[in-house]
Amino acid sequence: MKSIEVKGTARTIAEHSSEQARALKGIRKEGGVPCELYGYGENVHFTVPVENLRNLVYTPNVYIVNLNIDGKETKAIMKDIQFHPVKDTILHVDFCRIDEKKPIVIEVPVQMEGLAEGVKAGGKLVLQIRKLKVKALYDAIPERLIVNVAHLGLGKSVKVGELQYEGLELMNVKEAVVCTVKLTRAARGAAAAAGN
Repeated sequence: MKSIEVKGTARTIAEHSSEQARALKGIRKEGGVPCELYGYGENVHFTVPVENLRNLVYTPNVYIVNLNIDGKETKAIMKDIQFHPVKDTILHVDFCRIDEKKPIVIEVPVQMEGLAEGVKAGGKLVLQIRKLKVKALYDAIPERLIVNVAHLGLGKSVKVGELQYEGLELMNVKEAVVCTVKLTRAARGAAAAAGN
């Protein structure tokens, strides 16, 4: 799994909510994003310039984050992100510390591999779930979960319960459909013509 460095500056939290709201507004106005680091120790509030988060947020990849807060380094994962409802700017990011001996839960992108039999017959391959939630030790988590679709015929699908990866526990509902080969009009027409 890839890692990315994010540098931040610790900040103090105002006691009154009105002062805190003003402080957060000021941080965002100056191009910063308020962030919080939690899990396995005390919570740390810090600020990261918005451009330092772009490669972490606007990507299909999943990263282990090497957080550098005032020179102190911590391994973490991005746990939650809030966007402005209208402008779509980043408002807040939560990070969770990684304990090397304890499993983490993170979403990993799905990548389909192979040419499905159903596609050769005129069907359309559709990826229903782009990311699967996995639980594992951080160093066992792959960059992508490969799903082989070569065996998939028309109208067939792959469900979460059919997938297995070494060292990973899939947290999604077992019956959830990951990908399917849908019948297109052309495939239906060909099937009907073959039946006559």
